[in-house]
Amino acid sequence: MSNKISKFLYLIVCFVFFLISDLYLSDLLVKNITRGYAFSSNIIALNYVKNTGAAFSILRDSREFLIIISVVALVLIFGYVIKHLKSISMKSIFFTSLLAAGIAGNLHERIALGYVRDFFELKFVDFPVFNISDIFINIGVIALIILILIKKTR
Repeated sequence: MSNKISKFLYLIVCFVFFLISDLYLSDLLVKNITRGYAFSSNIIALNYVKNTGAAFSILRDSREFLIIISVVALVLIFGYVIKHLKSISMKSIFFTSLLAAGIAGNLHERIALGYVRDFFELKFVDFPVFNISDIFINIGVIALIILILIKKTR
C-alpha cells in the first residue's frame, strides 16, 4: 500500500473515530443530565445549555451562516490534507482529523437540532459552557500551531 493511501486511510479512520466518539459521548451526557444526573466540583460542573451561536455565543441565531462556514471549513481542511498527503506528517493528520471531527460534530448538531448542545462549565473562571466538539477543535488547533512552529524552527 502506498504512503499516500495509508495516510488517507489514517485520516478517515481517525476522523470517523473522533466524530462517532464525540456524538456518542455527547448524547450520553445530555441524556443523563436531562434525566437528573448532576455533577459539580470547584473545577467543573455539568450544565446543559442549548447554544444557537458559535464560541462565546457570538453569532447567536445564525444557524445557516454557521452551517455554511462549517461546511466550507471542512472542505478546505480535507482538500488541503488530500492535496498535501505526500508531505504531511502522521501527527498533523491526527490533529487535523481531531479538528475536523470537532467541526463536524457541531455541524451535525446545528443541522439535526438547530443548536449545539453545550454541557461543560468551568467553575474556577468565567468561561462559556462548552462541549466535546469544542474540546476537539481547540486541541486540534493548538496542536497544529505547535507542530507548525516546531517545523519552522528546524
